This record gives sequence, C-alpha cells and structure tokens, in this order.
Amino acid sequence: MTSAPLDVAVVGDNTIDRFVDEPDLGDLVGGNALNVAVQLSMLGLRVGYFGAVGTDPDAEIVRTAAAARGVDVSGLVALPGSTALTTIRRDAGGDRHFESEDFGVTAQYHPDADAFRRIATARWVHVGMLPSARAFGEELAALSSAPLSQDCSVSPERHRLAVSFASAGEDESEAERIIAAALASSTLAVATLGSRGARAGRADGTRWQVPSRPIQVIDTTGAGDSFMAGFIAARLGRDDVEHALIGGVERGAFTCQYHGGWPQLRADVDLFG
Repeated sequence: MTSAPLDVAVVGDNTIDRFVDEPDLGDLVGGNALNVAVQLSMLGLRVGYFGAVGTDPDAEIVRTAAAARGVDVSGLVALPGSTALTTIRRDAGGDRHFESEDFGVTAQYHPDADAFRRIATARWVHVGMLPSARAFGEELAALSSAPLSQDCSVSPERHRLAVSFASAGEDESEAERIIAAALASSTLAVATLGSRGARAGRADGTRWQVPSRPIQVIDTTGAGDSFMAGFIAARLGRDDVEHALIGGVERGAFTCQYHGGWPQLRADVDLFG
C-alpha cells in the first residue's frame, strides 16, 4: 500500500447493483461504504477504501469503477468467493426495491494489520456495513485519535463514535428516538429524514435541523451515503454542525439526480462530471 496520509479512510461493503428489469441501466457499482468513499473523492478529498471483492469477474468492475473516480483502492483485497451482488426491481408503482442481497465476501471482511496501519494515517475514518464494526472501532482506538463515524443503519454494533449516522425515514419522532439512543455511545448523532431533511443532536440537549432541497428526483439510490460524505467533508473543512447538515443534504440531493450511487453512465458523467 502507498504511504501518503489519507484525508478519509472508508471501511466496509461494496456491491454490484443489478437492475434486473431495466436493461438500459445494466450493472452499476455501489455499496454503503464504497458510495461514501467515491462521493468524498468527488468532493476533492484523498480517500482510501478498505473492503473485499471476490475472485469473480465482478471484482475488477468494482475496482476499476472506484479507481476511475479517484479512490485509492490499494486497500481493496480479493478473498475466495463472490463479490457482493444486489438485485433491484421496479414495482407496479415505478419505485425501485432491493429484490435480493448476496453480501458475498464483504460479510467476511476485517482489515488486517497492514490495512489498520494505513487507516490510522487518515484524518477521519468512516465505517459502512462491516460485520465486525465494534471490534474495528476498538482496534482503531489503540492506533489513532481520528474522528470515527459509522452508518449505524447497516452496522448497529459500535465502539465510541465521533458521529453516528442513521435513517429515520420521514418520521421526526423516530429521528429524535434514534438520536437519543445513539448519544449513549456517540459524541454527535445524525438522523436523515428523507424529504424532510436531517436532524443532529448532542448529549447536552443541543439539536439542529435543516430542511431538504427541492429537486426533481430520478433515483434515490445512495442518497443517504452521499449525505454522509457531504457531512464528513464539511466537518473536515471545519464547518459547524448546521452547515455540515446543509452540506450533507445538498450532496444527497445531487445524487438523486442520476442513477446509482455515483455517476457511472456516460450521460450522467457528461451532465454532472
């Protein structure tokens, strides 16, 4: 692995998103953690991604797509087995739903000692879906004092976090419940509220809430991951919590204007670059 310090190390899952009844879309690359890593890289940060792919043809698709967006994939390892695969189908109302999820080798991944040494160089560390998230946090704490954030909607078990993220749908009472519970193990808790925006809180009772940004939605895939990237980038830029929430909402809105977790189709690249 290269030795230059990272702005952000992102650890966790990746997947192939297969749109089974939309052949024009074909297969796109996604995953909670990898979406965050790519969006951070698109925001101009030096990002290292740490996760696993299998030994199948999909592995190179994941690696190439992430590297094309500027992500350092030297921490992406190949394990015996299959690359994760998510199948997505439209319902009668036109909304997309996950039809199946095969987590493949991402369900086995945990960083080795070399990966931990590289991760520990980062100014910020973020965890997506990681089966051993609590153990990861404990090991990282012995090596680094960098802020650690986590997507607790997909990895609920946690060590002490600087920021916990979770989705509350559009239920403001659920957002408050999520925040209050998360503050037992987090300095700051953030709950996204879909079209209602996002809320954050600290244990001293301080709360912030920002509205959503009105847009024409094409696809919500990866919007929550993009929110996390926008929030992290803003905090690294020393923005306060309110402005970080705004940054997250704006990045999530950006993602809703194309297909997939980041621009991968030629039309999207031409439009959003």
